[in-house]
Amino acid sequence: MKLELLQLMSPSLPIGAFSYSEGLEWLVQNKKVYDETTLFNWIESELSRGQITIEASSISHLMRDLANWSDHTDVQYKLIIEEWNSWLGSLRDSPEVRSQQKQMGESLLQLLIDLDHPLPDHEKKLIWPIAWAWAGVCLDITQIDMVEGYLYSWVANQLSAALRLLSLGPTKAQKLQKKSLVLIKSQASYLLEQNPKEIWVSDVGAIMAQQSHVELYSRLFRS
Repeated sequence: MKLELLQLMSPSLPIGAFSYSEGLEWLVQNKKVYDETTLFNWIESELSRGQITIEASSISHLMRDLANWSDHTDVQYKLIIEEWNSWLGSLRDSPEVRSQQKQMGESLLQLLIDLDHPLPDHEKKLIWPIAWAWAGVCLDITQIDMVEGYLYSWVANQLSAALRLLSLGPTKAQKLQKKSLVLIKSQASYLLEQNPKEIWVSDVGAIMAQQSHVELYSRLFRS
């Protein structure tokens, strides 16, 4: 693994990921998630059949198309990326998560501009999975590492949110992160070979939690 990937996965990366719970706060307040077992079940379910699987499967395709756009700076390649942006964004049923994806994507693309890795025309109105893939192209990170990193970062952010919502403790969180590694690796290898447009997901509960978060009387995390 390249050290650049560790920088991308760092919780100090200034993209605002720490301020979102992606529905976990609603699940905790409604006692759907209340301990380390139910928390891990939630994480395992999303890694196995959540919408994140489509995004992770798209990473390798996005890296190829972004590299083509960067090399040729032709409008046809830009249109391909815009189509990905529209399609991936539309898969997120919750407007709260769509807003999150836009904010995090723009923040990472701005950071890459500041690090001398701009997209053509300094484009930055793209969502999170595309920004993540572009970072992989810029930093010359392998596709499998980028897919694993995408899934790992999502788990780490969920555990970070759980530390503020549950009586969990950092040691138990680290145990859960370690417990997730086998599934992350197997899913990354599987998703790398899949066509993202042929993947079916079944995470209605997650969608409902994400949409309901904004209705909470009080919130720690952004909607």
